[in-house]
Amino acid sequence: MLYLCATPIGNLEDMTFRAIRILREVNLIAAEDTRHTRKLLTHFDIHTPLIRFDENCKAEVAEKILQRLQAGESVAVVSDAGLPAISDPGADLVRLAVDAGITVCPIPGANAALSALICSGLDTSKFLFAGFAPKSNKNRRDFLQRLATVDATIIFYEAPHRLKNFLTELLEVFGDRQAVLARELTKIHEEFLRGTISTLLDTLDEVRGEFVVVVEGQPPQVVAPTETVAQVVERLTAQGLDKKSAMREAARQFNVSRREIYNTLLREEIQ
Repeated sequence: MLYLCATPIGNLEDMTFRAIRILREVNLIAAEDTRHTRKLLTHFDIHTPLIRFDENCKAEVAEKILQRLQAGESVAVVSDAGLPAISDPGADLVRLAVDAGITVCPIPGANAALSALICSGLDTSKFLFAGFAPKSNKNRRDFLQRLATVDATIIFYEAPHRLKNFLTELLEVFGDRQAVLARELTKIHEEFLRGTISTLLDTLDEVRGEFVVVVEGQPPQVVAPTETVAQVVERLTAQGLDKKSAMREAARQFNVSRREIYNTLLREEIQ
């Protein structure tokens, strides 16, 4: 059995009784940072053997873990904080285990993205977890442009030293939407900063701690009755969307398929 075991995202009381029991019972714990995890295990008097499993060694270690699982042992995977396999190398191990017919079992618990979402005050009926944005400027801009027309609440992770630059670019691509910065979740200095993206940029002083950025989805847009499909697509591309994304958004605004938008554009160009 491969267990995916949630660990605290800040407060040690985030740990569940079931997680403590499973970590005591398994044959091996695969941890992103063994020094960090050892402190947690010591606190809860858990003495299960540890193995390092991070981005630098995941391919080699995953094979060893898989062999032990196939031999009938049980292994628990933990990340430094929260649920493993989310923005975490554990996802690759899960795929290998599933392909090998190994049973994978979740041990639920704390999660930073959902904790930030439910306290954000933004729409929780539909949301998208986007994780960390790419580090390179071009890839990050393309990444944000693809998300700009999503009409669901969007959740990002961002490192403190990149937060201001990320918000600046988010403002340029998304426009000035409502957003929430969740800092140091479940820790002593937990804080929620709410406002428009520009307001958050103006008020954000010292950037410390772990951040979750929650942003409202694209607000509904009303198409003026006098606008043709071509005019809507032209307006959206002028706002920075590529042709494909502009056609997708036009289809949403006119409540028709993208194929219908494409055919309409052809007719309007002929006329």
